[in-house]
Amino acid sequence: MRLLIVEDERRLALSLAKGLTAEGYAVDVVHDGLEGLHRAGEGAYDLVVLDIMLPGMNGYRVCAALRAAGHDVPILMLTAKDGEYDEAEGLDTGADDYLAKPFSYVVLVARIKALLRRRGRAGGSPVHRLGELRVDTAARRVLRGDDEVPLTAKEFAVLEHLVVRAGEVVSKAEILEHVWDFAYEGDPNIVEVYVSALRRKLGAGLIRTVRGAGYRLEAAQ
Repeated sequence: MRLLIVEDERRLALSLAKGLTAEGYAVDVVHDGLEGLHRAGEGAYDLVVLDIMLPGMNGYRVCAALRAAGHDVPILMLTAKDGEYDEAEGLDTGADDYLAKPFSYVVLVARIKALLRRRGRAGGSPVHRLGELRVDTAARRVLRGDDEVPLTAKEFAVLEHLVVRAGEVVSKAEILEHVWDFAYEGDPNIVEVYVSALRRKLGAGLIRTVRGAGYRLEAAQ
């Protein structure tokens, strides 16, 4: 899953990005409200962590603009303020949750996971089944039959993007965009490395290569 952090405190933003990347998320970071609005409006994000006190455009206005444009991405607002009226204003503009600074990183991660689970329930079951394979995107677990298959955070992220579009062809560029952040400038063939690792762990026939187009996840014959 891909997250956007809009936070002008650079040390905090980069610290959050580092921690969330270790959790297996692809994380993009911007430090300005206008840039945050542009990124959130153009990017395929699963959740936005949005500070209120931002240069360019404050978080209230960013949130309101996204909702007015029809974007339903979950928004977790952050602020140094802690008054009930500040919280009410944030929620009234369309935010899904609110966290006052200073906050516990553990609590932040729990709030993010709760919002993602809530969105998953609204859009269907978080457990995807494909033959004997079960992928639980909420619990971040993969089972093949009765056996759990241990995956790294990045392996799971690649599999998750394929499984939510099972049966469809997913291009290498789409996987890169969703699983790696927008600042990634490495070899795009990194996708092949992770697909190969998934084939070793889950079975060679699960992920089919569609020459010149990408990959398709399908039940083994």
